[in-house]
Amino acid sequence: MSSTLPRRLLGEALGTALLLAVVIGSGIMAERLSGGHVGVALLANTLATVGGLYVLIEVFGPVSGAHFNPAVSLVMAARGALEKSALPPYIVAQLAGAACGAWLAHAMFDLPLAQLSTKVRSSPGQWIAEAVATAGLLLVILRAPPARVAAMVAAYIGAAYWFTASTSFANPAAAFGRMFSDSFAGIAPASVPGFVIAQLAGAGLGVALHRLLGATDTRGA
Repeated sequence: MSSTLPRRLLGEALGTALLLAVVIGSGIMAERLSGGHVGVALLANTLATVGGLYVLIEVFGPVSGAHFNPAVSLVMAARGALEKSALPPYIVAQLAGAACGAWLAHAMFDLPLAQLSTKVRSSPGQWIAEAVATAGLLLVILRAPPARVAAMVAAYIGAAYWFTASTSFANPAAAFGRMFSDSFAGIAPASVPGFVIAQLAGAGLGVALHRLLGATDTRGA
């Protein structure tokens, strides 16, 4: 990445904010239009997230790497693809962007900006699901051909919305931002630590699986 650090941090903050606005905003719209059919709402939320994530990775990838995810940034720093000195500001930018994305979604739908979710997501099954979702995400990122990363990541997240019990947050910044929204996509603050621990464990598992399978990407092992 040839961009200066401030420009990369702006890319991470803006990209994460827009990702959370897509996830939360589409959840609000889906819930309003689905007539109480939760499956229909989840499908609409999934399709919007897949499309939004694909576009955001394509747009911000050349600027910052389009991590939008502290777990991804942590792995990239460990692999040397991100300077270790850039890791803390990357994470701060992602968390700040996630919160701003939640507030932006609320503003667009004329909802109170300041909210905390009451949606409890706390069970062993959901923690396992988050570990699986994040492991798969890192495996896709590390093994996908560079030209197809955006499409493959978006497709994987769309699938994981449905095959995981947690609907695949797979991202500590997403969990952080979604706790500020008492909406369809929200998560209660007390549930966030369990999700983040599971996500970080899943990221480590994804890296381990990548190494066991043998490095095939051009970014090093």
